[in-house]
Amino acid sequence: MRSLVTGATGFIGSAVARALITAGHQVRVLVRPSSDLRNLKNIDVEIIEGDLVDPDSLLHTVVGMDFVFHVAADYRLWVPDPDVLYRINVTGTRSLLEAARLADVQRVVYTSSVATLGLNPDGTPADEATPVSLADMIGHYKRSKFLAEQVATEAAATGQEVVIVNPAAPVGPRDIKPTPTGQMIVDAASGKMPAYVDSGLNIVHVDDVAHGHLLAASEGKSGRRYILGCENMSLAKIFSAVAAMTGVRAPKLKLPVAPLLPVAYAAEAVARITGKSPMLTVDGLKLARKHMYFSNQRAIDELDFCPRPAHDALRDAVEWFSANGYLK
Repeated sequence: MRSLVTGATGFIGSAVARALITAGHQVRVLVRPSSDLRNLKNIDVEIIEGDLVDPDSLLHTVVGMDFVFHVAADYRLWVPDPDVLYRINVTGTRSLLEAARLADVQRVVYTSSVATLGLNPDGTPADEATPVSLADMIGHYKRSKFLAEQVATEAAATGQEVVIVNPAAPVGPRDIKPTPTGQMIVDAASGKMPAYVDSGLNIVHVDDVAHGHLLAASEGKSGRRYILGCENMSLAKIFSAVAAMTGVRAPKLKLPVAPLLPVAYAAEAVARITGKSPMLTVDGLKLARKHMYFSNQRAIDELDFCPRPAHDALRDAVEWFSANGYLK
């Protein structure tokens, strides 16, 4: 089998590329000329330069592929120009799906996010069928991913083989940026997390998310969404687990979100002047008001998805960050 992975230089994408190689696939990866290639070091992939915002670079990239794993996305909660998010996440997804259709690719697995899903008002775990609309999306990142997922769903409705996966909060090795969740773990493991808000995430190992992509390619139903998650954990529980692994003190102070909003607005105002991303964002705080709890039962039932415990994912993340000099 021959498979293309977009976003293979990133956290989830590099895990997908590795999982495909282990499964015996010949792997091609689409990278931008400016991409950081550290996550592709020492793995056997064919590297093709191109860009999701350049449709002409996509068709020759997908020709000859059996599967396309579209993992690439612009994952930023704040950007100076929000249009960039929509060009990459929405228009780029449409262009890649059209290229895959023209090249007769057997199946596309589109990597969405639990950020596009609805949440239950009572805080119980949501699933793929929980009601949601564009109006529920907080911020341009979530709106762009919601619209991109609609593009994938519409392609499947026309007969193209497209399966959608919705990773929860993946953690583990090779989080080189790191992602917002990874940075939270770095800060907690470094003793730089003095307080927390009453929120929660669904933690899952990044390598299990990658394996879920392969399961979706072989077992998933076209046009159907699958949550790739594991364990719902409050931030307090996550920080306590990280503290136990590293010997640092877990944060004890729980802060309300509302008093922090003026600080976030000020931080974004400064960021617009300096061009540097703010440490605190308005959308991030608004999201922190919610418990992002989800059920992975559909993936278990239909894909035979079987992720390892969240504690193991956190441990692997801490060990990788420690070994690679992220913990100060």
